[in-house]
Amino acid sequence: MCVIVCQYLSNFYREIQLFRFSDTTGNVFILAGDELQILIFRDGTWRFVNET
Repeated sequence: MCVIVCQYLSNFYREIQLFRFSDTTGNVFILAGDELQILIFRDGTWRFVNET
């Protein structure tokens, strides 16, 4: 799922600033551009962190 989300970001010309994998939780955090934050969980689901 991480590769798919990164491909989506690339298709929309979003620069990936930070890609962080947590060994303890198995989650991946992606910071794209200045404000877009995405959290991908171990089971493949994902969500925007900063959505209101």
